[in-house]
Amino acid sequence: MLEIAQNLPVPDEIVMNKIFLLRGKKVMIDEDLAELYGVPTKRLNEQVKRNSNRFPGDFMFQLKDDEYFNLRSQNATSSWGGRRVLPYAFTEHGVLMLSSVLNSDRAIKVNIQIMRIYVRIREMITQNADILKRLEEMERKLSKNDQKVLAIFEYLKQFEVIRQQQSEFDNRPRVGYKK
Repeated sequence: MLEIAQNLPVPDEIVMNKIFLLRGKKVMIDEDLAELYGVPTKRLNEQVKRNSNRFPGDFMFQLKDDEYFNLRSQNATSSWGGRRVLPYAFTEHGVLMLSSVLNSDRAIKVNIQIMRIYVRIREMITQNADILKRLEEMERKLSKNDQKVLAIFEYLKQFEVIRQQQSEFDNRPRVGYKK
């Protein structure tokens, strides 16, 4: 388990590496969140259970066996293991709700940082979508130009055929008086 000093800010890279895509949603796992908040996973989950009305299914869900296995295999360096229950995954809204049930200064600071990172991820996705859209437009324009270029080459081939026919005509023996 990565030890994070209580008073030092958590590097953004560490937080970003703890965001996974599961069931089409960007989520963070209870154990990773507990580590970032500086509390035991068991205590985090106890607070969530005590406030279960704040965590509907679109805020938090429990992983299935195969999801847990795949997640563990993706993170070979992770120290997950020995758990009696499958971990919980928190969506962005679930992470935000955690700040209301974990009211320590560290939890608030880390939550603000996590929310900023989620916003940056959304901005990056939006920028990438714009870039992909522009590339598709360029590809469409180029494909139109490709068709025009191919047509030009076809015309050039026709001229080449005509030129070859003319050169054959020029190379035939001439009829008439020779000098």
